[in-house]
Amino acid sequence: MKNVFKDFKKVKYEGPESDNPMAFKYYNPEEKIAGKTMEEHLRFSIAYWHTFADTGEDPFGAGTRVYPWADISDPLERAKAKVEGAFTFMDKLGAPYFCFHDRDVAPEGKTVAESYKNLDTIVDLIEEKMNETGIKLLWGTANMFTNPRFMNGASTSPNADVFAFAAAQVKKAMEVTKKLGGQNYVFWGGREGYETLLNTNMALEQDNLARFLEMAVDYKEKIGFDGQLLIEPKPKEPTKHQYDFDAANVIAFLRKYDLDEHFKVNLEANHATLAGHTFEHELHYARINDMLGSVDANQGDLLLGWDTDQFPTNIYTTTLAMYEILKNNGLGKGGLNFDAKVRRPSFKMKDLFYGHIAGMDAFAKGLKIANKLLEDKVLEDFVAERYASYESGIGKKIVNKEVGLEELAEYAIELGEVENYSGHQEMLEAKLNQYILNN
Repeated sequence: MKNVFKDFKKVKYEGPESDNPMAFKYYNPEEKIAGKTMEEHLRFSIAYWHTFADTGEDPFGAGTRVYPWADISDPLERAKAKVEGAFTFMDKLGAPYFCFHDRDVAPEGKTVAESYKNLDTIVDLIEEKMNETGIKLLWGTANMFTNPRFMNGASTSPNADVFAFAAAQVKKAMEVTKKLGGQNYVFWGGREGYETLLNTNMALEQDNLARFLEMAVDYKEKIGFDGQLLIEPKPKEPTKHQYDFDAANVIAFLRKYDLDEHFKVNLEANHATLAGHTFEHELHYARINDMLGSVDANQGDLLLGWDTDQFPTNIYTTTLAMYEILKNNGLGKGGLNFDAKVRRPSFKMKDLFYGHIAGMDAFAKGLKIANKLLEDKVLEDFVAERYASYESGIGKKIVNKEVGLEELAEYAIELGEVENYSGHQEMLEAKLNQYILNN
């Protein structure tokens, strides 16, 4: 197999005046913003599944993208070749991290033991490549949605044998994530939900999901894995209604089962819009609840009602996303993972570079604009003034819980007419546009 990625030059920063599609215009890894380099702020990661496994196949047509390892008939040898190509690509791009599902990197065997053996073989090779390149593992996870055994879910399946099989898979995935120095482990409940309540015991399914997560916490502590556990919300697709609907739903679930101290959320932009939210809403909600852990960086097509996983290019969205991340003092052990795929007609290997460069530049630009907004306190000062009535007088007493309904009623009777103030939304939107256009 020819490693086609070796034919590409290493992607470098050339600045906004460059017209080279194989160069960064805004992402300068060494440039310092608010005391940290861009690389430290953004912690970019490559999604192994979309970048090295997605062929462009859709429900209406066969795949259009042919990887150089596609003609290798033996699944394990094909997986080895994929590792070689993947790390060459990531090294050329200058991405510091990657993420994977167990089934992305190694073929599933006929038995659990064979699957374990296959995964160990490939993980050993991945470890060698990580040592050679310095690329790190942002997070690992287990694919418990593709195999037909998971047609009714994994930990929420009505079949206890499926629950046990899922446990075996997560056990191994957590072990290899630890071995590779993964900084997080993600749970995405691809089919943890239901199609109809006519045949569903929702209470038992949710209790079992909590039991499963409790087992994962216990095993994490047993093997000494010091990574952060993350849950990734998604409202639907492939299941009609998934139990990890959005950030608020996940946080409520974790708090109900006393699991919130062990988990944070991994938020995806396209999942936010599927839930009827903006991306910044999900980030904001997680941040103010101290639950923002990591990000799957992509965008969806608002004209389509499914998860299109496009590369993020909307500067408005990346600016507001980075605004929340900066206010969160960064993502800690998390990062910006490009859970994104090039479009089906973009079938050349260089299109993988183009997509990632576009996404990295979009978030780098968003970082710079967001930092300037925070430095100038454009929104901060306005919001503080808008809520100033809670800093003194009756407002302060409300905040300090010094009054009840009776005292407030007496206050209102003497108050007379209430005077409200404009939210000046249009002015603020124009100001945001000004910063986006001028920075």
